[in-house]
Amino acid sequence: MAATEEELELLRKELVGMKEESEKQGELVRALKGKKVEKKEIEEAVEVLMKLKLEVQTKEKELVAKVGSDGGKSSNKETFRQQLNDTLTNRLFFIPAFKIYGGVAGLYDYGPPGCAVKANVLALWRQHYVLEESMLEIDCPCVTPEVVLKASGHVDKFTDFMVKDEKTGMCYRADHLLKDYCNEALEKDPLLTAEKRQELKGVLSTLDELDAQQLGAKIKEYNITAPDSKNPVSDPYPFNLMFKTSIGPAGNSIGYLRPETAQGIFVNFSKLYYYNGNKLPFAAAQIGQAFRNEIAPRQGLLRVREFTLAEIEHFVDPEDKSHPKFKDVADLQFLLYPRKEQLAMEKPVKTRIGDAVSQGIVNNETLGYFIARTYLFLKSLGIDEERLRFRQHLPNEMAHYASDCWDAEVECSYGWIEVTGLADRSAFDLKAHSDKSNEDLTAFEKYPKSKEVERLKVTPHLKLLGPAFKKDADTVGKALLAMAEEEALAMKAKLDADGQAPLEICTTGKTFTIKKEQVSISKEKVVETGRRFTPAVIEPSFGIGRIIYCMYEHCFYTRPSKSGDEQLSVFKFPPIVAPIKCTVFPLMQNEKLNDVAKRLSVDLTRAGVANKIDITGTSIGKRYARTDELGVPFAITVDFESLDAEREDATLRERDSRAQVRIPLEEIATVVRDISEGRLAWVDVLSKYPHVAPSHED
Repeated sequence: MAATEEELELLRKELVGMKEESEKQGELVRALKGKKVEKKEIEEAVEVLMKLKLEVQTKEKELVAKVGSDGGKSSNKETFRQQLNDTLTNRLFFIPAFKIYGGVAGLYDYGPPGCAVKANVLALWRQHYVLEESMLEIDCPCVTPEVVLKASGHVDKFTDFMVKDEKTGMCYRADHLLKDYCNEALEKDPLLTAEKRQELKGVLSTLDELDAQQLGAKIKEYNITAPDSKNPVSDPYPFNLMFKTSIGPAGNSIGYLRPETAQGIFVNFSKLYYYNGNKLPFAAAQIGQAFRNEIAPRQGLLRVREFTLAEIEHFVDPEDKSHPKFKDVADLQFLLYPRKEQLAMEKPVKTRIGDAVSQGIVNNETLGYFIARTYLFLKSLGIDEERLRFRQHLPNEMAHYASDCWDAEVECSYGWIEVTGLADRSAFDLKAHSDKSNEDLTAFEKYPKSKEVERLKVTPHLKLLGPAFKKDADTVGKALLAMAEEEALAMKAKLDADGQAPLEICTTGKTFTIKKEQVSISKEKVVETGRRFTPAVIEPSFGIGRIIYCMYEHCFYTRPSKSGDEQLSVFKFPPIVAPIKCTVFPLMQNEKLNDVAKRLSVDLTRAGVANKIDITGTSIGKRYARTDELGVPFAITVDFESLDAEREDATLRERDSRAQVRIPLEEIATVVRDISEGRLAWVDVLSKYPHVAPSHED
């Protein structure tokens, strides 16, 4: 039986006490030897010391054995992962790219079943979001001019901290080295005290917050070295993750392979807004490739250099973030991990999303709506809801402009993995691109009737700014016009009192002194027919490769063969995402059986059901095992009863239960199609058609 954490902690405390006693006895022996006392007294003290050391060794072995009795979770995870990856690569779900030339870390090819799974996941995503939410889908280039990514902040800030092996020059991500050290110590070091375990868990929970100096200090404190050579590593320093390129033959125009798909949506906002009839809210979506020059990619599909993103930008009035369909999902309950529980190191709890929004845990209805819809989407892929949680970003994880951020995280053999980010990004993105491009990226709300309002008016006197600030005059003028009302009123008070006031321009880092005669700031009454504003954006961003890998883990299991001498791999994919929905087998090599099987395959194809016909003549058991390993949910077996003019039916087998029913040949394609598309459940089929005994080979 596995030892409890309380039992393990008691053993650790006993061991610490015994070690302290042993060390004291060792000091006594050294003291006696220094005093040159009688040999017998020294021998007696040494005998006690040896006895204490033996007791310490015995207690250490007991503790190691107890820790090992946890079921070998760490080794079990590695064994499971190896079985899974062997199946995925052997059956060509995905394989390392360019392998005959040695491969390139972080680049993978999808084989036939992997392509089918990916296409099915994307089709389901498009149905679940683009179609059901009436989103506007666009497709933008992968190569992005530098000016776009300069405005978005990627050129300056899209970095990870890197360290180098001081002897070999090998590069590593600093936070990954620290994370691996903490996880390995927590999993494998039986001598860790409760205090040390708490300390390491604290480091893991705040890992994303650590700057270069803090990461370097922890690496030195724990004496972390390069994993391959055990050499010391350098201090951490930032490394930009974007692939840089040039546009055009002259090479003068700098570009980057896009690190995300969102910027293409933001720069097209005004066109999309017009296409939508100048109405808010609306959402735009994009599916496409993104690129990140990862420092040390690992963990298969979880961290790669080229990957598929599916991103949504939901544009909304910043003063009204309600959602008309929120009531449809308000009663859904799933694991939420708010920042309060994280900081207290408590566990996530199942929470009704309606309560989370009403209590202010989730910032607004629209963000809550997309969290709930993401829960439904991931669940429909076969993700275990007990190993799916939504974790709120801690305050120092969030961008300064964000109102609220959550990550959908899935537990797999690598731990909790972020697969979807859901953020209320306020109006930052549109404002940034509007400022950089001088294009109007605002929306307009027309009032039911005109109204008189008091507005602040800022008028820079350009004739005076020019001589005073020369080349910076235009920048100063724009900064004055861009001031928020509170900032402008504060400047007016300062000008009235002192005759001058400072103006800090954050984009340049410069501060200018503005004199009273250089700008007029006043309030005036105006008649307005509406208001113009920059929309806020709610952004769900989906890492498709990560989602697919977690789906592989959650859907993979093994079961013994009929003989019991081997374990057979099975993927329990939901039919809607399975790479092949149905296989068709003639019971044995026979021309008439083959003809019926081919006819059924044609019927399935015409019904839109991806199928595979297998007329190899190998045993039914082996053919079932082959298709189970591909995650095929249904198999049709054509036997001699299928040739009976009075019957003309075949056996339909379900993958996981291995239950079988007889269905008329003319109905079978429609039944498989309806189950695959979610219009019919297997339990409905079982209640309608006669059961048959499973094959002796199944």
